[in-house]
Formats: sequence, structure tokens, C-alpha cells
Amino acid sequence: MRSERKPIAIYHEHPDWFRPLFAELDRRKIRYVRLDPKAHLYDPAEQSSPYALLFNRMSPSAYLRGGVQGMFFTLSYLAHLERLRVPVINGLNAFTMETSKGRQLSLLQSLNLGYPRARVINHASQVVAASDGLRFPIVVKANIGGSGAGIVRFDEAKDLSRAAAENRLDFGVDHTALVQEFVPARGGHITRVELLGGKFLYAIKVFTTGDSFNLCPADICQRSDGVELARSACALDTPKTGLKVEAYTPPDEVIEACERIMHESEIDVGGIEYMIDDRDGTLVYYDINALSNFVADAVNVIGFDPFVRLVDFLERKATIG
Repeated sequence: MRSERKPIAIYHEHPDWFRPLFAELDRRKIRYVRLDPKAHLYDPAEQSSPYALLFNRMSPSAYLRGGVQGMFFTLSYLAHLERLRVPVINGLNAFTMETSKGRQLSLLQSLNLGYPRARVINHASQVVAASDGLRFPIVVKANIGGSGAGIVRFDEAKDLSRAAAENRLDFGVDHTALVQEFVPARGGHITRVELLGGKFLYAIKVFTTGDSFNLCPADICQRSDGVELARSACALDTPKTGLKVEAYTPPDEVIEACERIMHESEIDVGGIEYMIDDRDGTLVYYDINALSNFVADAVNVIGFDPFVRLVDFLERKATIG
């Protein structure tokens, strides 16, 4: 008698972001289980896994939702799965890149791609020295961040020095932070490029006032022409952000650069954000995301449902009963 095939595992902690993914899996009657990184276990002695594939959807912002214990646990768990040769979407190398903004900058430097000038520090006593030679305003942001949490802008060196002296800087869960130039976005927007299987999927312009660092694509409220968007991946009581969005196709050289970033990061599914520096017209990449929850109401924005293509990708990567 033929044994039942293994299910895929969706490893996630956010309660709402991936509802469209589960809906598409259910529609196709694909067997899957949901694993919660906030409360999980594994046996290092096991020699096989009950899963045909694991899709890592752990978020670096989990510490904002009581999930800090899952973040570093995930590193060891992914290493364990790698040893067992379990196919993992966004595996250990991808998650390591996701959880270090400092490492992201080193990658961009190695690829000779532009990024906002920055220094990486691990103690408040270094913040003033780190800002030397940078153009103000600057921001201090945690190395492990997410959803714009803990990012503070300083317009003058004296304000930065005072914040350091008064111990008001947030270095996040790994006690590491970036001191980075604040880049004014030309045209009042940033561009987010989404990639699947390391290849370009779509891109959007996100229009922002610059007052918020949380540019979650699933929280966007309107198209740029004012059409209201259905935010099916967010909690119903999530406040509207006021962000507006429109579909966009970047230049070929930008798409090629984003695909290179994904290849070097070993990120299977993710997004890259960039902008044009309004001070000098240079293009700078500033965030590499191994977690992508896709834009709200995608069909109404980009003309297709990316979750359908995502599940196509998962089916190709695993044998699913």
C-alpha cells in the first residue's frame, strides 16, 4: 500500500500576513502544517524530517510580538534541516542575511551597488565617532529590525550626542546598530522589487511622506489614483497607514542587480527596496528582505495574484500529496 506523502511546513509567527497563502493552499487541497517559531522544538538526533519542504516565513520583527525567542532558535533549526537535506525555502543563509542589516551592506559593497553611507556599531559610546563624515540628518537603526521599529532620525550632531549620553538609543536584540545617512527620496517614493525563485516578479512604487519607516506592502491603503485597496493579509483592526502605491517596472539594470542580490543571498522569495537620493540623483539600495508578504490587493495593483505563483513555486520544489 502506498504511504501518504509528506506535507509541506509553513514556518511563521505572524497571525495575519499569510492568510492569502493558506487560502491558495487550501483551494488546491495541498497538504501543509503550520509551525510556530515562538514555541517549537526539534531533536538534533533525528535522521529524517516529517516534511517534504519547509517554507521559512520567520520575521525579524517577531520580537515586537513576543517572539524574540524564535529568532535565534530559527538559526539553529534551519541548520538542523540543512543537515537532514530537507528542502527549505529561504534557508539558513537567507535568514542570516535577513537578520543583519550590517551584513546586507557588506553584500551591497561587494557587488559594487550603491547604498546609504553607514557605520556599524555595538555600543552607544561609538555613535558620535561613527557619524563623523556622514551627512546629517542621520538615522540610528537596529541591525535586526522590521516594520520600521526602533529607527530614530537625528538632524544635528548635538542631538545624537545627547541621545547617546542619556542612553536613549535602541540597538535591538543583538545590541548592534547602524548609524546611517537619512536619504530623502526623490519623487516622494521608494521602489520595492519582489522576486520569486531569484527572478523578478513585480515592482511597486510606495509613496511616503518620509515621516514613517514602516513601509509594509500589505498595509498600503490606496493606489496612487486614490482607489481603496482591500488589505486581506492584515488584521481587520490594523490602522490605515496612508501609504499609496502603484505598479512599476524598473530599468533592466536594476532588475539584474536585484536578481544578483537574491542569488548571492540565497533568498528564494523576497523583496528589495531602493530609492533615488534626491541630494545627488544616485540610486541606493537600502533593504534586503527574505520575508515578503506581497502588496495589498495585488490583482488591483499589479494585475495578478502573486500568491498563486508562489504556490506554483512551492509545488515545483516539493512532492506534495
